[in-house]
Amino acid sequence: MAITKSAKKSIRKNKTNRAYNLTYINKIKNLIKEVKSFVLQKKSKEAKELLSKVYEILDKAAKVGVIKKNTASRRKSRIAKLIGKSFK
Repeated sequence: MAITKSAKKSIRKNKTNRAYNLTYINKIKNLIKEVKSFVLQKKSKEAKELLSKVYEILDKAAKVGVIKKNTASRRKSRIAKLIGKSFK
């Protein structure tokens, strides 16, 4: 349990930051799941349209510090590769 005033403030701050970060994390997870489901259903048009949204949210999450830049880049690459490989 936090004793000092600064430790208590840190706990409050961590709680709000966690909630803020979870919004980005959940958006990323949901969009990637959607893209993968479109790939499995062989819906190339929908998957390619959603790709730009995935790029956008990954870049934004990396910009605000929720995930690292290289992590965002790796995820974008893997999603693009998945779509490209599926719809040749």
